[in-house]
Amino acid sequence: MKKLIGVLIVTFIGAFWSLNAQDLTGDWNGELEVQGMKLPLVFHITKNDQTLSTNLDSPLQGAKDIPTGSTLQINDSIYVFIPALGAKYAGKLQEDKLIGIFSQGGLTLPLTLSRGSASKAFNRPQEPKEPFPYLVEEVTFKNPKANNITFGGTLTLPKNVKNPPVAILISGSGGQNRDEELLGHKPFLVIADYLTRKGIAVLRYDDRGIASSEAYVPLGFKDNTTLDFALDAEAAFDYLKTRKDAVDIRKIGFIGHSEGGLIAPIVASQRKDIAFCILLAGPGVNGTEVLLTQARRNGELAGEKEEFIAVNETYTKKIYEIIHAKPADEKAKIKVLFKELLDKYPGSMEGVTEKSIDAQIASLTSDWMRTFMKLEPSVYLTEVQCPVLAINGEKDFQVLPKINLPGIEQALQKGKNKDFTIKELPNLNHLFQNSQTGAFSEYGQIEETISPIALELMFNWLKERF
Repeated sequence: MKKLIGVLIVTFIGAFWSLNAQDLTGDWNGELEVQGMKLPLVFHITKNDQTLSTNLDSPLQGAKDIPTGSTLQINDSIYVFIPALGAKYAGKLQEDKLIGIFSQGGLTLPLTLSRGSASKAFNRPQEPKEPFPYLVEEVTFKNPKANNITFGGTLTLPKNVKNPPVAILISGSGGQNRDEELLGHKPFLVIADYLTRKGIAVLRYDDRGIASSEAYVPLGFKDNTTLDFALDAEAAFDYLKTRKDAVDIRKIGFIGHSEGGLIAPIVASQRKDIAFCILLAGPGVNGTEVLLTQARRNGELAGEKEEFIAVNETYTKKIYEIIHAKPADEKAKIKVLFKELLDKYPGSMEGVTEKSIDAQIASLTSDWMRTFMKLEPSVYLTEVQCPVLAINGEKDFQVLPKINLPGIEQALQKGKNKDFTIKELPNLNHLFQNSQTGAFSEYGQIEETISPIALELMFNWLKERF
């Protein structure tokens, strides 16, 4: 799902050709249905002389006027291309609607567009607006352990607090900007605003290869691992150590969300000058267990039959065993298992093609996935001696609280950490929103970006110590 959404936030410029046909210029809107979630899209098709161009809106993501690649019309059919991502939309005019297919990487999804820009406006009441009652400084820092790449970020500083404590925000998996923006929500912006208003400085930064941060050439974001991102977080920490003009360099700590909740202990296990770690839905068991339990719970929330969930789990475990063993023919072995599962449940695999299987296998065998699956959080948590707050939402299906919070607690106890707090918060999902079920499909539909209870808990915990 994240990869598909990525189609809508990457900019490509281009336009092409129109043959004699009906006029398809204007606004068209429709909804993609992905994993039980509806993703509204609006296509703005314009013509300059005989050249068509298309811009996209993704209202759920808060993205507007995104240029696409080339646009081609042949008679009553239109083709909108995004070649760099291997994506396109092909639609045919029928009774004033474009009936078509959105495709990417072997995945094909029906998408019907109606005339007009009718799209739901999504309210995000917690998103702060200027002017801010604190200082906002755009900063850059380098990572000398990764080809000296430069990161762009934002440091927010309370106006009337001299040398405040400061929190560095570390994002979850996948390329994230400094606001950890997802589905129209900007949780890191909300956290930074809340804490800074209360006297705590916050540094948030774009992940490597994302927005204003440089990529680690030649990889870009692709195939960097959790351990690489830990070096980036450490570089942010080292940058703040040079800012004794602005913050208390003895009181610099991390707030990590999801994978960021693993990265924070990795760095803190090696650096004794880190003042605190707040783990928001951080893993307490290895990545393999996180992924297996996530998949099972996702299937349950999607209403899948227990028989299918169990069989899928069995095959997934076999695939993970191959990945751990890393035989020379691992991709071929994994493909055999995929096809066996397809043969058993062909009706449950709608849209799966040879190309989509290959894309899935490439993702499963990437350096990031292989590293994440093998990492044991306990190895790092037992070495963390700074104060730790670990919180998780009761309805989190991605990092299940019932196994991950105890895993964190046991590791901290084993390491004889003298100051840690573990809390499960009722009704909250992986993003710490109040939710009905915790399913991914609810994330963008919920107006709340992050529960005030979670924000208050973080601040009070920090206030008691600093």
